[in-house]
Amino acid sequence: MKYKDELIRSMEYLNTDPRVLFLGQSVSYSGNAIFNTLSSIPNNRKIETPVFKDVQMGMSLGLALEGYVPVTCYPRFDFLICAVNQMINHLDKANLMSRGQMKPRVIIRTSIGSTNPLNGGVQHTQDYTKAFTDMCRDHIEVVMLNDPEEIFPAFEKALLREDSKSTLLIENGDFYNDK
Repeated sequence: MKYKDELIRSMEYLNTDPRVLFLGQSVSYSGNAIFNTLSSIPNNRKIETPVFKDVQMGMSLGLALEGYVPVTCYPRFDFLICAVNQMINHLDKANLMSRGQMKPRVIIRTSIGSTNPLNGGVQHTQDYTKAFTDMCRDHIEVVMLNDPEEIFPAFEKALLREDSKSTLLIENGDFYNDK
């Protein structure tokens, strides 16, 4: 299977779990490559958000605390930076701050923006994997998806984790059509 096909298969698999909801910018309406991996997901399982990344992560945390498993989509890694407050200070620390009483599980999708056939420039194509790995020390696992065969097992693990950790899955936009 190709990279994009494995992402689609993974989203369809996640959709079989009634606790899963998909949210973010362009999850219901075309506008980015992540949208194309969600086109087979029914709209009643999607929450389209405006461009408010910090609030989106806060909504994802709230949904997780209510028993949902949100798949929160950030089409560019560069803009996940705007959600760092909620992601690091709240989602990553909720288990510690609550002494194990709150174990929210959020699946975070982001992508290093593609540079081919069109380079989106430095504010759309950066790889912040190391920085996020350094910041996510407590309750979020960071996973880079380099090869198609890594994709489905990574999303399956993110959904079925027994430790209830959240997972940041980093896609590479250049691989959507190349691998």
